[in-house]
Order: sequence, then C-alpha cells, then structure tokens
Amino acid sequence: MKLRFLLFYLCAILACVPGWAQTRRTQTVAHRGEWRSEGSAQNSRTSLQRALDLGIFGSEIDVWLTTDGHIMVNHDATFKGVSMQDTTFAACKRVRLDNGERMPELKDLLKILKRSKSATRLIVEVKPHRDPQRSRDCATAAVKAIRKRGLEQRVMYISFSIEACETIHAIAPEAEVAYLCGNRTDHTIEELHRMGLTGIDYHISQFKEHPEWVEEAHRLGMNVNVWTVDNPDDMRAMQALGVDYITTNEPAMCDSIICRP
Repeated sequence: MKLRFLLFYLCAILACVPGWAQTRRTQTVAHRGEWRSEGSAQNSRTSLQRALDLGIFGSEIDVWLTTDGHIMVNHDATFKGVSMQDTTFAACKRVRLDNGERMPELKDLLKILKRSKSATRLIVEVKPHRDPQRSRDCATAAVKAIRKRGLEQRVMYISFSIEACETIHAIAPEAEVAYLCGNRTDHTIEELHRMGLTGIDYHISQFKEHPEWVEEAHRLGMNVNVWTVDNPDDMRAMQALGVDYITTNEPAMCDSIICRP
C-alpha cells in the first residue's frame, strides 16, 4: 500500500522536472463543461460553449432518457425536484439551471457543437438508469441523435452502465467508448478490452491505488481517463503516470499545467 502511494507522488515530482519527456500526450476534459465561471452552470449551453472556446480536448455532459423518449442533459438523477428518467420532456423543459437557462436536450448541445469550429470533442456520459434496459435505450437514442447530425467523429462515450457501453459498441463499433468506475472494479481491463471498449475512465483514487493499470490499458491499445482532478499536484501526477485525459472542474488551469502546445 505505502509503495503504491510513494510511486504516485514520485510521478508528481517527475512531472515537474524540466526536460522530463512523456511518450503520450495528456489532454484536458472539462467536467460538465466550463461551468465555474460567472454566468455559467453545469451541463448548460454556456458551459459547453465556454469549453469549446478554450479549445481543450473535450467537454463532458450527462444524459438521461425521459419517459417519452427525449434525451435530457443533467448530472443528477433528480434535479430541482424533477427526475428525468421518471417524467416527460414537458416537465423537464420547465426546469431552470442555476444560470437561468432551461435544462437542455442533447440536441440543443449538438447544435452548438455542429456550428462550432473548435476541435473540442463532446464526451457523452450515458447515466445508469434504474432499469438496465432504459440505459440501453438511452445509449441507442444518443447514438442515433449524434449520427443524425453527422457528428460521430466529434463525440466519445462513457458510462457507469456496462449495458450502455455494450449497446454503443454493438450499434456503433467505430465509436470510442470507455467504462467508468468509481471506487471499485467489477470488470477487469482485459474483460473490457474483450468487450470491444476502447478506454477506461476511473476515479483518481483507483489510479493512486493501482498506477499499473495505466500501463495495462495502454498495452491493450486502450485510452485512459481519470476523474475528477482539481488539484494541481494531482494533475501533474496523473500526467506523469501517462493518462491520456484528465477530467476536471478547472479546465483552464489543468490545460496550462499540462503544457498544451
């Protein structure tokens, strides 16, 4: 246990050494968009646009499927008294975000992405619904909405729901799909690779405990994302481990720390 933590902090030191080279370039993903600046809000039109303006690698959003088949964008299962998976679009669209915007649909954010010249990609997290079939349905609907607008090359997918991940891979085998994990793993990296998934997306505590998982995933040709990293020392340490993406609530700071060319 102590050796693992020593390795983690050694990596943080190495990241600060001038001339220390990496073989892979670490990039920044804005967690729920760039939402901490004035006038913005999590999972809003503004937070996506501001992430696009930063020109970082990606901007993450969370999606739910309503009872009448609309894909709403919000992190929490219940927001301001409304549970997206248990109600209709009409009820969801009345909800105001903290910056006054109405809760967006996925298609609203896809319109913003479509007209943007930014290279920033949209990272779509399919939330785990109570019924695994609803997670599959949400994943299917999201892929169809993205295909309809010709945005397949500008979107990646992540989910805590293995059913959603498998569904996306089955209907869009060319898509980049990563499995999310918090404080435990119920599928090995090798198993995820055999399922056809292209990446792992684990909480920073997992990589502090198991830094060797980064190399294991890379050996299999998989990408590695870490969340949610807001501390500068942790950003440097994760970069030193060689993760591909750092998901953060501080995208501008993270991007400056990891020295984006």
